[in-house]
Amino acid sequence: MKRSVSAIALVMAIISSTYGQSSSSSAPRPRSSQSIDELLLFFPVKHPSGDWAPKDLEFKDVEFTSADKTKLHAWYCPCDNPRAVILLSHGNAGNLAGHASWLRYLQQQARVSVMIYDYRGFGRSEGKPTVEGVLQDATAARAKLCQLASVKDSELLLMGESLGGAIAVQLAAKSAPRGLILQSTFSSMKDVAMVHYPKLAWLVPTGKLDSVSAISQYHGPLLQSHGDKDEIVPFKSGEKLFQAANEPKVLLTISNAGHNNWMCKDYLQRFDEFDDRVKPTDKR
Repeated sequence: MKRSVSAIALVMAIISSTYGQSSSSSAPRPRSSQSIDELLLFFPVKHPSGDWAPKDLEFKDVEFTSADKTKLHAWYCPCDNPRAVILLSHGNAGNLAGHASWLRYLQQQARVSVMIYDYRGFGRSEGKPTVEGVLQDATAARAKLCQLASVKDSELLLMGESLGGAIAVQLAAKSAPRGLILQSTFSSMKDVAMVHYPKLAWLVPTGKLDSVSAISQYHGPLLQSHGDKDEIVPFKSGEKLFQAANEPKVLLTISNAGHNNWMCKDYLQRFDEFDDRVKPTDKR
């Protein structure tokens, strides 16, 4: 999660935008314009910013479309005889090109195949990000990865960082994966707004990215991690989410870690153990 926005940007957002529909809308097409809360949520970085030719990472550029025909872009990082296939949803800022080191670890050391995708408006993906839109993007990305890796929805691992964790929870609630991995993820969008924009939190509909409600609908293994010094998504928000989750579940508290420095030896060991515990018994 990006922590703050300038006062000028905030005023301009309020002047130039009209508040849109709730994410619970049944409209078949996402809004093309952003609501005020979404202007404060998404901080996309477009191509060519970032390292788009990382060394020592085997990846394939993947193009696909969301349900509303928005053109999207992803990196598919396969490995031979993978222990798992992971769909990775990144946070609310930057683009997929900023995650090469983590992708390299997953592919080469964890020995998993992984696909990371950019939401609409990020990297090489077209459009503007809205909550409804990025949820459609995530659904399309999951379908594309299943096609690329020749697996079913139920055989994937869903992994999400921060905002990406909230998106992964929504996916898991609708179609249970083999396992769910959340890093620095919030209980709800409204809860985070109360921390960073308390005077504007009323703009966020209660049901918008409500991870607490969604995770209660997921029945499967959960590995959740959170830094106890996280100032972006407070640890108590992560705890609230974890308490709402069904068993089997594990919460790894990372001592003295903030929002983005969660990768440590203990976490990598827990991830490795989780990967072994939920891997399929049949060989593919």
